[in-house]
Amino acid sequence: MSERGPSTAPSQGPGPDSPSPSPTPASAPAVPLTAARRTGLLVTFILGGLTALPPLSMDMYLPALPEVTNALHSPAATIQLTLTACLAGMALGQLVIGPMSDKWGRRRPLLAGMAVYVLATAICALAPTAELLIAFRLLQGLAGAAAIVIARAVVRDLYDGVEMARFFSSLMLISGVAPIIAPLIGGQVLRFADWRGVFVVLTAVGLALTLVVWRGLGETLPPERRHTGGVASALRTMRGLLGDRVFAGYMLAGGFSFAVLFSYISASPFVVQEIYGASPQAFSLLFGLNSVGLIIVGQVNGKLLVGRVSMDRVLAAGLAVITAASVALLLMSSGVFGEAGLVPVAAGLFVLMSAMGLVLPNTNAQALMRTPHAAGSASALLGTSSFLVGAVASPLVGIAGEHTAVPMAVVQLSCSLLAVGCFLGMCRPWRPREPQPE
Repeated sequence: MSERGPSTAPSQGPGPDSPSPSPTPASAPAVPLTAARRTGLLVTFILGGLTALPPLSMDMYLPALPEVTNALHSPAATIQLTLTACLAGMALGQLVIGPMSDKWGRRRPLLAGMAVYVLATAICALAPTAELLIAFRLLQGLAGAAAIVIARAVVRDLYDGVEMARFFSSLMLISGVAPIIAPLIGGQVLRFADWRGVFVVLTAVGLALTLVVWRGLGETLPPERRHTGGVASALRTMRGLLGDRVFAGYMLAGGFSFAVLFSYISASPFVVQEIYGASPQAFSLLFGLNSVGLIIVGQVNGKLLVGRVSMDRVLAAGLAVITAASVALLLMSSGVFGEAGLVPVAAGLFVLMSAMGLVLPNTNAQALMRTPHAAGSASALLGTSSFLVGAVASPLVGIAGEHTAVPMAVVQLSCSLLAVGCFLGMCRPWRPREPQPE
């Protein structure tokens, strides 16, 4: 499928949802796609910043957890709920904001979500109790979900086919760096300020990103392509998307692959440090190398493979590598071939993480190619399913304690096999496909 052609120029008068004769920036007519693409570098930077905001919100805060526990005189289990609340907010917020963006356009819900994010983050910096911090971390996650879901929908508005897959791979270059640098930034902030300083920095980042969006990102969904109706209409749209076997197959394949990634993030600190005796510095180095591998393979996918090789073939190869790496990790962690050292286990984790660069961009692109009529709702389902499946898989990696890597490998292998099953059984890439009806 080739890149979509430019849309017709918008009318000079106000749209149906812009009664003012002189539209404000938040309600301006949709920008023609050719104009949006001419500022491709700026759009890539903005959308990359939006997709990086959630990992920054989660990971920059991690080094401050012990200090928050002491400062607010709360048990560690209670303070852990501040992470759970933010993650739950990001998962559930997408279900609300995605359909809103299909109805009112991308720009206004995004700016509203970013404004609430900035306000909630600023209040987190002032929270006097753990209960208030948990409540506003939930609100922060709900509002921050706008960044994730609308960024994907904007990509679908602007691109199609191989161009969309290439753009998703380009976004990985920016958003993939965020989990690497976020804990480092948080640690540096704690050298000069207490835990509240982390939220001050996040407030400043959110405010700067809001201003960049206001100035640099035009509306990408013209009025004639927007949906009408309320909650019932949104639910019907989502039910229709879930009823599309191919879309659901890509959604589940991506969600289970994301669960493999979540299980790695949850278990690797214990596996690398507690079981194999690596220092925190060595773990940070290995974590960074794995993230770099994911970014590099993602760029190879976007720059070299997409457009030359079928996206389904690339996706199949990525899923095969993830499954093979999971099998190898299970064999090493269970001691089938004797006691494995840190080096082979680290190599297995590196291969597994790097292969995500072939899977995640292509599952998103293939799913969204089915849904030009409801990109916001489709993006919401993709994001929410990934977060929820990942959140369910993460606690399972520690079910047998902190001194064995077998549960991590079992979860990774199970999720990778489920991803392969959904891809083959539901997407059926060897068969011609009928277009998804609107």
